[in-house]
Amino acid sequence: MDQPAYVRIANDLRRRITVGELAPGARLPARQELAVEYDAAQGVISEATKLLTREGLLVSRPGAGMFVRQRPQRRSLVRSWFRERQGGSPFAAEMEAQGRRGRWEYASDTLQAPVEVRERLGLGDPDGDRHDVMRTVYTFSSDDEGPWMMSTSWEPLSITKGTPIAFPESGEHAGLGVTHRMAVIGIQVEAWNEEVSARPASPDEARALGVAVGSIVMVVERSYFAGDRVVETADIVVPAETTKLVYNGPVGES
Repeated sequence: MDQPAYVRIANDLRRRITVGELAPGARLPARQELAVEYDAAQGVISEATKLLTREGLLVSRPGAGMFVRQRPQRRSLVRSWFRERQGGSPFAAEMEAQGRRGRWEYASDTLQAPVEVRERLGLGDPDGDRHDVMRTVYTFSSDDEGPWMMSTSWEPLSITKGTPIAFPESGEHAGLGVTHRMAVIGIQVEAWNEEVSARPASPDEARALGVAVGSIVMVVERSYFAGDRVVETADIVVPAETTKLVYNGPVGES
């Protein structure tokens, strides 16, 4: 079965980008020129360039035209097997180790946990419309490279409500790691678990991370345990194109 014309044109433009005929940062010929070159209607050219924009190969600059997207440098986000009981932000510590300054924006609210989050936290069936988790959505950035990752964290209100750590980014214990904050209320975090998967970015994630909608992101599903109880769970989202997840840690005694 023949491919639609816009797909064939997108395939050829993709090839030209891949081999360097159209270099990163280069301006794409005007739509009228491409229509003549490919003997196609301008609407077909528009569909082809929209496809490549969704793939992250092209970027539109209003008033200037369509450009081949600069390929970003890969960067490393370390996920250590050994977790210290940190008294500050793990992200800030990682940025400092790389000679960068880390910063983050956040928004916290309470709500009734979604089904998947309920299962991860072991909350059981919901009680009417009652809110049972504190959700905090973060966007982490560095001053030199912009957004690095998003994180959505959920903590059971049955643990934190009415305590000095109820709001992760407010009060005297604001901005500390989960292990340090939980220790304030007498909860010893003993273990953690991470599961990594990949999927297309949602529109909200793409906007926050500065990537194209549908770009592939890696999702780190992290949970902290006190005994058998999950005291916090989070989804950490990073762009697969720009970020490597690096896992390391010491080797135990034989």
